[in-house]
Amino acid sequence: MKNNQFSIIKTSHQQKIAELTHIGFLSSDSNFANSKELWQHFLQLSFPQATTASDTDQFLANLLATPDENLSTFLQSYTPLATDNFYLVALQLLQFEPKLDFDIHEITKSMETIQLPFFTHDKWNQDTVIDAWYLLLCTHTKNGQTFLDILTSRGFLAPLYDLPAQQKPIFFNGKSLAVFNPAKLIREVVYVESSLDTDRDGQADLLKVEILRPSDTNQQLKVPAVYTASPYNQGTNDEWGTKLTHNVNVPLAHKSQEDLNYKPTTFSRPTSKTSSTNTTTTATQTFSREASYTLNDYLVVRGFAIVYAAGIGTKDSDGIQTCGSPEQTDSTIAIIEWLTGKRMAFTNKVDGIEIKAWWCNGNVAMTGRSYLGTLATAAATTGVTGLKTIISEAGISSWYDYYRENGLVMAPGGFQGEDADVLAAETFSRKQDAADYQTVQPIFSKYLHEMQIAMDRQTGSYNDFWDARNYRPNLNKVAADVLLVHGLNDWNVKPNQAKAVWDHLPTNISKKIILHQGQHIYINAFRSLDFSDLVNLWLTNKLWELDNQADDILPNVIVQDNQQPESWHAFDNWEKSDQQQTWHLKDQELVTNLSSVSQVQSFNDHLDQATFDSYCHNPSQWQQTSAVKENNFNLKFKTKLTKDELLLRGTPILNARIASSTDHGMLSSQLVDYGTAKRLNVAPTILAKNGIQLGFLWREDDLREFQLANQSTDFKVISYGHINLQNRDNSRQTNELTANQFIDLKLPLQPIFHHLATGHQLGLLLFATDFGMTKRGNEKITYQVDLNHCDLTIPTVQRI
Repeated sequence: MKNNQFSIIKTSHQQKIAELTHIGFLSSDSNFANSKELWQHFLQLSFPQATTASDTDQFLANLLATPDENLSTFLQSYTPLATDNFYLVALQLLQFEPKLDFDIHEITKSMETIQLPFFTHDKWNQDTVIDAWYLLLCTHTKNGQTFLDILTSRGFLAPLYDLPAQQKPIFFNGKSLAVFNPAKLIREVVYVESSLDTDRDGQADLLKVEILRPSDTNQQLKVPAVYTASPYNQGTNDEWGTKLTHNVNVPLAHKSQEDLNYKPTTFSRPTSKTSSTNTTTTATQTFSREASYTLNDYLVVRGFAIVYAAGIGTKDSDGIQTCGSPEQTDSTIAIIEWLTGKRMAFTNKVDGIEIKAWWCNGNVAMTGRSYLGTLATAAATTGVTGLKTIISEAGISSWYDYYRENGLVMAPGGFQGEDADVLAAETFSRKQDAADYQTVQPIFSKYLHEMQIAMDRQTGSYNDFWDARNYRPNLNKVAADVLLVHGLNDWNVKPNQAKAVWDHLPTNISKKIILHQGQHIYINAFRSLDFSDLVNLWLTNKLWELDNQADDILPNVIVQDNQQPESWHAFDNWEKSDQQQTWHLKDQELVTNLSSVSQVQSFNDHLDQATFDSYCHNPSQWQQTSAVKENNFNLKFKTKLTKDELLLRGTPILNARIASSTDHGMLSSQLVDYGTAKRLNVAPTILAKNGIQLGFLWREDDLREFQLANQSTDFKVISYGHINLQNRDNSRQTNELTANQFIDLKLPLQPIFHHLATGHQLGLLLFATDFGMTKRGNEKITYQVDLNHCDLTIPTVQRI
């Protein structure tokens, strides 16, 4: 394995002593004869599961201190401590196995190979032991956690549970420690009053909120809140969503130049639900188990209150589901406004007894993936006070780009036929309470019908419905610091969603982005990256307001390498426009020199019925044929075999001149890495079920990692784009299209950060129907492409 840690901060020797003293490794009266005796003291404390000296000696005797001597025997000898002794033991404490993971005769070389941080000293003294032990506690084990977190899971920090609340939190290397007792977490429910009446009952929508907070908050400790807004939190209506899924085997229609006039549905903003002056500090409702996110499980025992809310139109809340609308954003930030003392909440929906977030220090973060990360992004674009940072993983920044693309109806990868109405129905979990649903069914049915008209699957053009669900114009209002996480192979929430945010955030905030090689996944339990530690460092800085150098220590861009397993690299930015490369299209070739010979090539979008039906049922079969086999439905262009390893970064731009044989049409394009190789799986492998302990006698997570596939493949699609030929200027504007008349267009593809290996080829495919994403009309349309007026540009191409 390879260890990649970005969140270890530089700490002075005196600070290390102070922190080691605070957690119990040192004391004010510590007195040791030499470095070896101090090391022995640290080692003996590293087995909190041992209750007697004999137990401890048993554990020590199981470790090697030299190739031929166990640790217990070595500690009793007169041999002085040396670097190889310290790190041979350290490797075993970090759960690496001799002979399997490292060579016991090549200790420092093994540390370098695994990329573990270490010190080398000609002569060890007590100061060097303190420095080395402190660094060891910060170092990741083979199983993806710091050594200190492993000790935490064994109960090392449990004695600190009983510290007075005023002495918490406790920080180590700039991160908050798990010194909050999970067995005493307070679970409570409140109902936050929104400013909306989306179900039109004449009263403000109340929003159910589930809270987990440390018991220390009852002893006057104010803690920050980590808030996850999840419309899935209270359940989903999957069967309903399946029934609403749209047929995509329909032709692409010619569009008139008249825009659809969509008038957004308006909702009243009622006065407060109650004028009662009754208040309490004690909630009356609780819950047994929330629909948790394991990163939040990690954080709650480290002193962060965790807040979950599903929002309008969900079970036990009021209102209706609106899928990404301004009303959903308003309901999302209502929770933040309550946490910061600017909005009312009640103990239940009946009694009108107000309850405040008296335990919150007024600093809020938002976490979550997909729809959850989307609402974090939406909330940040309002500039709401108190939101200090968001950690948005695979979040949508424009719902148009999720369900549409350049004038085309577009499916999120793997979900052909899904649309905004489908998602709204799936997440309208008020349906699960029969009596409650009966009261709101007519209102929601009417809204759903209005949504189905307004979202316009007929033309696929941008309109006011989608404009209301576009957060990008308000990115200039973001005041919270931003940590983005996105998969470079995420064809559900595509990479351009994160790239648009990254490119347009204000310059006065701190922003970071992590790009991994996966699909639509979480990365908080990966062996090779210190993601949870990184988040801890980030949130400790933003919410506890500890000056821990988080903004400076963490790289702006962290990218997982697609060639080398368990390798992550740091960069200043996603792309560098001064290193762009342009290729021109020649007969089956991508070339850097423009040819003056005019070439027109064509492809046809029609298939025989049997082949068409087969591709509809198995789009991967279509993809394989499209990429590697001769066919009549696409054009292929490839570079020569690369002589150097190349790093391709940024948003590729395709300029094309094309003609359709009818008055409508579309162009699709894919960038392909050609070359036979074992590639990383885009879904992680579970290395150990429940292999990560998130605290002492607390919850677990599965240890995961991206691994190389067992079989080699000949190609990999690394980017793509689609455009309606009638939307060649922009997604809202419709242009006429005359049969067989050439038009020029500019098509941005999905952003990339891709390592192209030596001997591989970069390929470009041009075609029309994408069986995984576009409508599939199987029309008899012939497309002509004027190659002399086509080129592909990638902003950054570096030789490695």
